[in-house]
Amino acid sequence: MGQRIEPYRVALIVEDDFEVRGLAAALLEETDLKVVETSSAEEALDYLTRHSEEVAFLFADLRLPCLMDGLDLVRTVRLKWPWVRTVLTSGRPLDDETGDVPREVRFMPKPWRALEVLMEAERASQSPRRN
Repeated sequence: MGQRIEPYRVALIVEDDFEVRGLAAALLEETDLKVVETSSAEEALDYLTRHSEEVAFLFADLRLPCLMDGLDLVRTVRLKWPWVRTVLTSGRPLDDETGDVPREVRFMPKPWRALEVLMEAERASQSPRRN
């Protein structure tokens, strides 16, 4: 049996680049949140479906493998789990092809600044958005 985590104490990282995911994880491990890493939107949704009450913060890359990209993921998360503070990141600028990012989602261009990521994680851990 897995260890039960307090509600709203997880930072969920969704990044297919192993090194970038590791960098984000190392940074977020400095916060009060437990870090869970995934490499695809589908893995993230599976985790959220099983542990939605644990997740306070989602940090997702725009370009992801498989059927869903990061924008599809954050749109789904905003609909199903609106309390999750969400950050979308990309090495490419947003454009017409990308589509509209929901207004509640923070966009951070890569390379992101550690302080900005930590501030978003802190906001998520201090005042998670609940239903």
